[in-house]
Amino acid sequence: MGRIRFSIFYEHQLPRPWDQGQELRLYQDALDQIEIADRVGFDYVWAVEHHYLEEYSHSSAPEVFLAAASQRTERIRLGHGIVQLPPAVNHPARVAERIASLDLVSNGRVDFGTGESSSSAELGGFGVKRAGKREQWQDSLDAITRMFVEEPFAGWASKHLQMPPRNVVPKPVQKPHPPLWVACSRRETIHLAARNGIGALSFSFIEPEAAAKWVSEYYRLLGSEECVPAGFAVNPNVTVVLPMMLHHDELTAIERGIDGAHFFGFALAHYYGNTPHDPGRTSVWDEFVRTRSAKGFDRDAISAGEGALDVVGRARASGAPGIGMGSLRGAIGTPDQVTELIRRYEAAGVDQMAFVLQSGPNRHEHICEALELFGTSVLPRFTDKREEEEAAKAARLARAIEAALARRKPPRDLPAGYRIDEDAEIVRARRTRRSRPAGLGATLADVRSETRAIVRRQGLRGLAGLVGNRSDAELGRRFGPLAQRAVFTAMARSFDPQVAHGFEGELEFRLTRPGGVPSVWTIEIRDRRAQAHHGSAREPALAVATSAADYLRLLAGSTSPAKLLMTGAITLSGDLELAPRLGEMFGGPSPY
Repeated sequence: MGRIRFSIFYEHQLPRPWDQGQELRLYQDALDQIEIADRVGFDYVWAVEHHYLEEYSHSSAPEVFLAAASQRTERIRLGHGIVQLPPAVNHPARVAERIASLDLVSNGRVDFGTGESSSSAELGGFGVKRAGKREQWQDSLDAITRMFVEEPFAGWASKHLQMPPRNVVPKPVQKPHPPLWVACSRRETIHLAARNGIGALSFSFIEPEAAAKWVSEYYRLLGSEECVPAGFAVNPNVTVVLPMMLHHDELTAIERGIDGAHFFGFALAHYYGNTPHDPGRTSVWDEFVRTRSAKGFDRDAISAGEGALDVVGRARASGAPGIGMGSLRGAIGTPDQVTELIRRYEAAGVDQMAFVLQSGPNRHEHICEALELFGTSVLPRFTDKREEEEAAKAARLARAIEAALARRKPPRDLPAGYRIDEDAEIVRARRTRRSRPAGLGATLADVRSETRAIVRRQGLRGLAGLVGNRSDAELGRRFGPLAQRAVFTAMARSFDPQVAHGFEGELEFRLTRPGGVPSVWTIEIRDRRAQAHHGSAREPALAVATSAADYLRLLAGSTSPAKLLMTGAITLSGDLELAPRLGEMFGGPSPY
């Protein structure tokens, strides 16, 4: 064996009481520690993104911190983990831009960790509903990975994100994109990671023998047909996060690190459970000191001379959903003890060990000493045959990864002719955000909104003011042949073949005017292109008939599609299943 990798993990913890300049020292000390980790041979540094979690995590802009770390290191990989993906927290385009920029300034050393957040402080702070956060994570991750590889990005239209086509730049150094990860605190999330073909960054403090089952399930799912990659590359890795402090004397290691390890677990339970918290007033540290033993973090339960390390302690308590805790020990001990613990995780199939040293009241100088000692006394025991082991793993998974990537929908091409148009794009975004009426009413609402944008694009402004309370006769006169031609020509130009699903045929629009001959327009779709012309269709697949006045009212938004349908003011004939697709077909690129 020799494949396991090592990393250090930062929450940027700062228990009260706070002194002036303490946050400054916290960040500067961490950068010094990362320099040591890079020099002695650690493979990764991970920095989280959290918001409003006082004392537990003062790490709200890890991209800035990691950018600074990139300029003080040479080889260590920069784990941006995790980035919170609900759009209310981070717009997906901004995430793609930041990850790519960090990849550039670090010369291709970024790993992209993702998550959805679970703490009430963060979800409530950004207005993210707990019930929908998983769906938002999946939707945003799909969009972001496409932003990395599509040139230009072909746009997005889901209930969580509306974005027109744009070329999202810069692009990352690593192709197709940096390795993907997701934060996991439950067995079910490990399964989620495997099904999405991404690395599992596990925060469940479990013994190595229990981790073996999780790893086995992860790789079984990753190699199955259930794996449909979230990105355009597969990152088969499982990482376990543990507190760590190292010293040749076990008692000294405990004295230096156990309060930090226990505070890490206690504060995690505080924010991810149901503990009351008053912003700016609750002292998590004071609560920890007062109740740690009752919450399963008994200082007296940890003693030297017990031989092999027991990660979570023999007494267990449930501090937060899915997180096993007790008298949390982690990897706190001598080099031999920590080596033996790592061997057990390695035998379980774990790919990476992430160590938390900066936690609670742990002191900077002790962290630096532990990093140096790990580099000289532990790490060299795990570097033999590393390249050989990793090559064997890659060969073993190659066929499964190839099959999984074949199940991933490929990058999209933006149809020729799309042009940035502020008015039209804003209308589309507003339309998608609104609650839509069901069925055919929704389709006609789409057509109305899109066509209003198209009319503005042609320079016919002030439609709503033009319509007002005018009669059918007045509107019929105003919406004459020239205005109609502008509308239907622009609709044809906005046709998106990707959402037509292979449809070819003619769509007919029959507009009547008081005392006049009906004006008929046809949009013909052939060979992935649409053309509009005046006149009847030979064999219309779908025909729409209404008055010119009511059509203009639809464009202006002064009447509803449902009202026109119920009163018979608008009629449809032909293939009615085409109706629900009209909005997308003529609304510009709309991928899903």
